[in-house]
Amino acid sequence: MNFDLAALQAIGWAVDEDGTPLDSAWREALAAHPQARPVRVSEQHRSGYIVADAPDTAFPVESLPEWQRPRFPAEQRPGVGDWLLIEDLDTPPPRVVALLPRRTAIKRGAAGDHYRQQLIAANVDTVFVVCGLDADFNPRRIERYLLLVGGGAEPVVVLTKADQAMAEGADAVPEAVETLAALAEQGVAVRSVNAKDPDSVAALNPWLKAGRTVVLVGSSGAGKSTLTNTLLGFEKMKTGAVRESDARGRHTTTHRALIPLPSGACLIDTPGMRELKPTGEEDVAENFADVEAIAAQCRFRDCAHAREPGCGVRAAIEAGTLDPQRAASYRKLSDEVAGAADKLAGRRAENAQARVLGKAVNKRLDDKNGRR
Repeated sequence: MNFDLAALQAIGWAVDEDGTPLDSAWREALAAHPQARPVRVSEQHRSGYIVADAPDTAFPVESLPEWQRPRFPAEQRPGVGDWLLIEDLDTPPPRVVALLPRRTAIKRGAAGDHYRQQLIAANVDTVFVVCGLDADFNPRRIERYLLLVGGGAEPVVVLTKADQAMAEGADAVPEAVETLAALAEQGVAVRSVNAKDPDSVAALNPWLKAGRTVVLVGSSGAGKSTLTNTLLGFEKMKTGAVRESDARGRHTTTHRALIPLPSGACLIDTPGMRELKPTGEEDVAENFADVEAIAAQCRFRDCAHAREPGCGVRAAIEAGTLDPQRAASYRKLSDEVAGAADKLAGRRAENAQARVLGKAVNKRLDDKNGRR
């Protein structure tokens, strides 16, 4: 291999003991491009990318022409956290020859009426869902973020501003954690921290080991940039105050960026997201296993949990064993995912038809020009 393996491992390159990439598709891509070397996307821009092959390096590469075509799916373009193979390092700018398959991908439905997917981050091991213990605290939004995670990355709910919550009332933090008890019962870790205090933030160390990649997601003002600065040990990210009326913050982070941490882990900070639309690929059952187990007791298989007789979900709500707001969130997100899945199927059908028509046109042109 003609690259520094240790430097790549420091920014998340996953290999076994003898240095072989763990992902078989990555091994195949390297074999197909023996002169290429891997780099990781640390920033995404309109016409190109900033990439790194070590924690302390960064240089630009240009986008491939096909990635810039209007009809090219946005979620299939490289994003922060992706790995590229590049060649011609001696004659800048380097040439991109391949985008390596993603081990994990965090996506959402893009804003607007037309169905599109937006990549949030790629090849991450852990997702820190950051929520402030102030007016920003919203269990239903946390559930929505967790729905979008999926795909093999481990979610961890990080409750920031624990110091403010404790100042307002000693029971504030335990009550917030208790509110998320359904998540904890499904194995989702919940940690409350003071994002300004390194000793408090140390509670996140188990997910920040060398070679691991973590992405921060959460609304503006939740404390993501403050948390990033504390993990770095210096003020790199701009932070701002939030409005007292609703705890909303300004977008102090304006673009996604991959940042190496002193622990050897990599952190991807993201701008605050206020619209969290499903892509249609999410698994509602996985995120609401508790509600699904209760729903299995309904008399009718297609129970909508509204007015049907013998509804297990309504019975559990009446018995006080199921939070009515969590049940409502389950129904709402199930409907949204089903609607997005229908749009996704429609888009795939349109793309398949366009490919068939394109092949037919090319065949007619070949026949007309005497090409076979």
